[in-house]
Amino acid sequence: MMMALGLFVFSLSTLPYQELKRRRGWRYASNNRVGKKPARQYVGEADETINLSGVLLPELTGGDLSLAVIEAMADQHTAWPLIEGTGHIYGMFTIDDIDTTRTLFFDDGAARRIEFTIALTRNDDIDMLGIVTDAIKGAISL
Repeated sequence: MMMALGLFVFSLSTLPYQELKRRRGWRYASNNRVGKKPARQYVGEADETINLSGVLLPELTGGDLSLAVIEAMADQHTAWPLIEGTGHIYGMFTIDDIDTTRTLFFDDGAARRIEFTIALTRNDDIDMLGIVTDAIKGAISL
């Protein structure tokens, strides 16, 4: 397991990402002063974002089914726990964007190569227990 987002597991057979880009920021308000440089005051953390990028070769790795699962999770409009395979817990993240580029097509139009980028934003204001409970209920009803 490379990483888990909610109940979806990133692995070599599902969505093996080749790059994880994380961005954290801190916000400062700026107040202009006469004859001096502007004064800056810390006002809180900025959004924390993570981008997962990779290439799928459906003959060898995951494909449309794995991407469809991530899209279905995004359609839930909620945050999911993001946990690395090492045990590092990043927090609760929403799926903001999924970009795919398909190239090298078979005769039937299926892509041999799918490049993907998944954009996540941290949102710890979500009730984690409620999400997990709802996800388990949804999985049981399938």
